[in-house]
Formats: sequence, C-alpha cells, structure tokens
Amino acid sequence: MAIAVGSKAPDFTLKSKTATGVVDVKLSNNFGKKNTVVLFFPLAFTSVCTKEMCDITAGLSAYSSLNADVIGISVDSPFAQEAWAQKEKIWITLASDLNKTTTKAYDVVFPMLAGVGDTSARAAFVIDKNGVVQYAEQTPTPKDLPNFDAVKAALAKLN
Repeated sequence: MAIAVGSKAPDFTLKSKTATGVVDVKLSNNFGKKNTVVLFFPLAFTSVCTKEMCDITAGLSAYSSLNADVIGISVDSPFAQEAWAQKEKIWITLASDLNKTTTKAYDVVFPMLAGVGDTSARAAFVIDKNGVVQYAEQTPTPKDLPNFDAVKAALAKLN
C-alpha cells in the first residue's frame, strides 16, 4: 500500500541521463518552490508505460501551470530511460531507481512483474512545496493508469 496522504514524502536522490550526462534528481530541490508529481512506472519500452509518459509529456503545460514538476521513476537504468525517452519523445524528467530504494520507501513495489523480478508498481503522488504527500494512488494492476484528473485537482487545491 502506497504511503499515506498527510505523511512526509521520503526524499530521494536518483540518477537521470540527460544530453549533458548523468545528473542527480532530488525531490527536496523543489521544497519551498514547487509542487511535485511523482509517477512510479514498472518498465520503460512497455506499451502502457509508453502511453502514460507520452500522454503526460503532451499535457505537461497543465502541470507547469499548476506550479508542478513531474518526475517519472522506474527501476530501469538511466541509460535505458534516456534511450526510451528519445525514441518516444518523452520530455519529463525520468529518474532511475535501479536499486529500488525509493520504490520501497514509497511502498510501491510490484513483486515479480511478468516473471522478470520486482519493479515499481504504477503509482502517482502529489507532493506539496513542504514535502507533504497531498495525493497518493497505486493502481490495482500495472495495466491501469492513475486518475490524472484527481492528480490535477489535488494540485489545483495547492495553488
């Protein structure tokens, strides 16, 4: 079960591969400045994950207008994430949780996905500027997408 609304969001520092190299993505960099939508997804290069991240990229201005950054987190390497993002034209920040530390901290581990091992479950969190979880959802199955209308409604209440 995902961490609860009202709890302090576990901070994280994860790696992301960009055109300039491997960089750190740290949740607390937004504290005091912006709200953050954290999206956990199982695996790059899969159909539902591709649809989700492409849809988010296409609607990124809606999140920006709500003073929110979007970070997608999976257990893929930052290099696989970058290749996928380039292939699919995904422009949100993707962060690698290769060792599953952040996935475990948010309590969204999906055990033995398709027999390949533990991954992140599909989940969405809205974290306010103070680092407090304002919305939390883990989908029933990896094929289900989060309720993005509810995510945006939670963000709207923060502005």
